[in-house]
Amino acid sequence: MKRDRFQVYLDANPSAKLRDIVSQMLYDEIVSLCIAPGTKLNVNSIASALGISRTPVAEAIMNLCEQGFVVSKPDTSGFFVIDLSLRDMIDLYDVRAAVECEAAALCTERADSGTVHELDRLAGEFADCVIRKDYDGMIATDMPFHGLIVESCGNKYIQKCYKMLLPNLTMYQSSMIKFISNSSEDNPWSPSVIYNHVAVVETMLSQALTSPCSLAAAQILSQLSESRSPAKSE
Repeated sequence: MKRDRFQVYLDANPSAKLRDIVSQMLYDEIVSLCIAPGTKLNVNSIASALGISRTPVAEAIMNLCEQGFVVSKPDTSGFFVIDLSLRDMIDLYDVRAAVECEAAALCTERADSGTVHELDRLAGEFADCVIRKDYDGMIATDMPFHGLIVESCGNKYIQKCYKMLLPNLTMYQSSMIKFISNSSEDNPWSPSVIYNHVAVVETMLSQALTSPCSLAAAQILSQLSESRSPAKSE
């Protein structure tokens, strides 16, 4: 962890408690895979790197333990970032398919032209990034695309469910997108996801109310079936 990045967090949250800032920074780096799954979090090393005392770092790590992103291991001292689990991923994507399926159908009904235009832009950019294997570009367009569908569905309970899932989704999605970006041209997943987003938008434009739901579910399930390599089996 870098001190200059930590300073950005401090400047953005001048009145926040130090432990909360450290917690947010660790959280952001964990879900984006900047800190790899399974990494041991050393309180002394982090405190030294950030130029602060051990106490706020220890408190931040305990906070992340409560959120489920950091764990302790039997017969091993210290705390570790959670591993990517295939079983957990399957359970998560089952719920995601249900939530986003309904959100896509409602979004088709309720989204205005500006929202559909933005979805179309994100879909096109995502397809281009997959073709070019632009990892940062895929990250910058994929989750915002899905988030905008949920945001525009107009159902606060769907939105609450998605918000609860989002941290874990971001972590697994980062892993899968990194897998795409680093894979060979023979990887069967890349071609299957290139135009999935575009297809969802096209069915929204055609006002076929059931199709976006089916496409959203199919996209999520295709990602799950083809992404077993980046996740670790339990």
